[in-house]
Amino acid sequence: MTRLVAITGIGLVSSHGEGREAHLGLLAGAAPVLDEARFAPHAVHPLPPLAMEAAIPRREWRQMETWQRLGTYAAGLAIADAGAKERVADMDLVVAAGGGERDLALDEAIMAADPPERERHRMLGDGLRPTLFLAQLSNLLAGSISIVHGVGGSSRTLLGEEIAGAEALRIAAARVAAGTSRIALAGAAFVAERADMLLLYASGGVLHRGPWQPLPARRGLCLGSAAAFLVLEPEEEARARGAAPIARITSLATDQGDAAGRLARLAALAGDAPAALRLSAASGAVPGEAEAGGLFTADLIGHPVEAAFPAALALAALGVAAGAPDALVTGCGQWAGEAAARLERPA
Repeated sequence: MTRLVAITGIGLVSSHGEGREAHLGLLAGAAPVLDEARFAPHAVHPLPPLAMEAAIPRREWRQMETWQRLGTYAAGLAIADAGAKERVADMDLVVAAGGGERDLALDEAIMAADPPERERHRMLGDGLRPTLFLAQLSNLLAGSISIVHGVGGSSRTLLGEEIAGAEALRIAAARVAAGTSRIALAGAAFVAERADMLLLYASGGVLHRGPWQPLPARRGLCLGSAAAFLVLEPEEEARARGAAPIARITSLATDQGDAAGRLARLAALAGDAPAALRLSAASGAVPGEAEAGGLFTADLIGHPVEAAFPAALALAALGVAAGAPDALVTGCGQWAGEAAARLERPA
């Protein structure tokens, strides 16, 4: 069985704000929202003010870190946008997530002390508690979404940076098309304003240093805090319940390989047909990555790692809803993984 897959709800949060209205204008070009002082010499696209605490029960709020709160909040926006609050009990969930936030005080103490190896192991054993480790598990984002919003279908969590976000959407779309899922929620969240993440990427030499520059002039990541969740369902069932499809997914494919030959693999995934709207979730980490072309989402909202491809697909869907007949979305991981999706206007 192959069913038409429609995007019926979008929950998008970035440095520009939340929801459709805050992001539709980005497709016409918009100046980035940047914080170039707090983490200098690295610029970040920061989170905007959000009323997340009002949307998440206090008992759950206390258990969450910022990335979980952001993802849970964006998932709620997508469910509301789809008018699918009555469907959450049957809704399948596919989430791409990274690791939880670290104990920065402990990290700083170990780095400042620079102890010998035996003493470093003792400090780690004394400082890391099992309860802290459990609070950092990646699949807790899916758990938080299920608890707060009542999502009761199957649940999957994928790890693997950019390709995980693309795979989350591919799996959700494939299940809807095959008839094994009647409605699905898929996406990811990433918080750039974390000293541990900035240290991790800076240590790997992949962050851009100095004044912000757009792609492809820039070499390196400018991280962005963002979350993107999409509700997917069969187009005919969406119309039957009175939901207006935002865009139709006609293809969504992924591949995994190293930097060598990635543009050729990406071109094979994307196909030869042109598109009225083209968006690239290129990170800027790999030379030549930006040659895939298009409007670079990393210039608009920063690079939100797991959420990069979901955010690009959400923006493309908004463009189709605004009048573009079709759209092509491409993306590459920092070191492995390619993805491409085509959208068209529902009939």
